[in-house]
Amino acid sequence: MKLTIDKQIFSESMQTAYKFSSDKINTPAALQGIYILLDKDKLHMYTTDLNAYCHIEIPHKSPKKEEFFLEPKKLIEFLQALPTGEIEVETHGTTIQITQGKTKGNFPLIEAEDFPLPPKLKEKEQMIPGNFLTEKLSHLLFTASVDEARPVLTGINFVADESNLVLVTTDGFRLSVVKEKGPGVFSSMIIPSGFLREIQKQAKNLKEVGFIYSKEEQIVRFKMENCELYSRLIDGEFPPYERVVPEEKKTTVVLNREELLRNTKIISIFARDYSNVIVYDFSKKGLLLSPKKEANAENTATQDIQLEGEDVRVAFNFRYVLDFLNNISSEEIVIELLRSDTPTLFKPKGNSEFFHIIMPVRIQE
Repeated sequence: MKLTIDKQIFSESMQTAYKFSSDKINTPAALQGIYILLDKDKLHMYTTDLNAYCHIEIPHKSPKKEEFFLEPKKLIEFLQALPTGEIEVETHGTTIQITQGKTKGNFPLIEAEDFPLPPKLKEKEQMIPGNFLTEKLSHLLFTASVDEARPVLTGINFVADESNLVLVTTDGFRLSVVKEKGPGVFSSMIIPSGFLREIQKQAKNLKEVGFIYSKEEQIVRFKMENCELYSRLIDGEFPPYERVVPEEKKTTVVLNREELLRNTKIISIFARDYSNVIVYDFSKKGLLLSPKKEANAENTATQDIQLEGEDVRVAFNFRYVLDFLNNISSEEIVIELLRSDTPTLFKPKGNSEFFHIIMPVRIQE
């Protein structure tokens, strides 16, 4: 086999595909590499770890059907070091050779059989607006858990009925909720957040993305131009998020997001060696930020706020506050509080579709 192909397209396709291969010990060889299939007019790249699948198509004419497995790590590194332009790809028995001008690199092929291709889905493809994936998911992904001990918390919980769609993520310390009107294309399901992060990257600058949900296979498929990404759904019961949402409040605060972001970063310098805790003192005089006492509470920052209700002093892990502030774009935010020991609700001002909850930290006064 010998072909000429654009280096950038080949390299970027391999990098995307490699993310969906398996790096676990004792994994079959076919799951560790990239399966290349050449047919008459396309080059196909496939990878899988059996929970997610990647299929990328690159237009290319081939006189006959061929297939082989690439070991991707060093090959990707080699391609990244080459300048832009065309490369020649040629297989010789158990090796593959990449040539560009006077530069050549030879890499071993993987001996593997029976690559598990993604399932063929019979359901009709529906279209999702690209901004739903790029904007709405940004409000959710940072809150999902990374602890594999509780798999359901590592996903985004989609709760759908005839008139609404609610999306929820939590890691046990914070909670994000996005609400959409209308039935949409989603059913009630839990999709892995790591998979959706990659969907978000691939969907950037796209107006629409193709979507299929197979109830029979318990799998979803997203199609973005020449790339198809599949993921099995997470099986399990998502905890009832409604129990965490405060039903009452005694204090409502409106303040500037950029100023709060800056002040939180400043005080985090003094708080990061002391459990990452910052104390937020809301009063009619304004907001006073300080690290907890053992971190030298004389280091402070203040800002003007609009406050309705009672004064309240509450402490948070500053990383959670920064995550929220960095993943919204509104000029002002609203904070609703009941007491210093109850969940605190954050939301962009004027946005009724999204809210975020952070559990406060108990501190000794």
